[in-house]
Amino acid sequence: MEILRRLADIAIAGRGRARPPSSLLPPSGGEERRRSLKREDGVSLNQWIVAAVAQKIGAVEAAETFLRERAAGAVEGDLARYLDRAPDAPPGPGDGLPPGE
Repeated sequence: MEILRRLADIAIAGRGRARPPSSLLPPSGGEERRRSLKREDGVSLNQWIVAAVAQKIGAVEAAETFLRERAAGAVEGDLARYLDRAPDAPPGPGDGLPPGE
């Protein structure tokens, strides 16, 4: 999640520059799609990227909160008791690891 915050900081700081950092330059050949997005959303590409990063940060934080709350209700040993009831058998077809892993 730290990388998402860093990308947002770079995108926001890039406003005062003549050119954004090369790592944030959009791929070539998509100029028409970028213009279309700007017309549809009424925002610059930079604003669109910042909004997308903010949305992703929100989703990751919501998932972290959900998992933390679920884990808080866990009782030590429950998973072990569940796994102890599983049969000691090889994986079924398609359930094993790919060769070499």
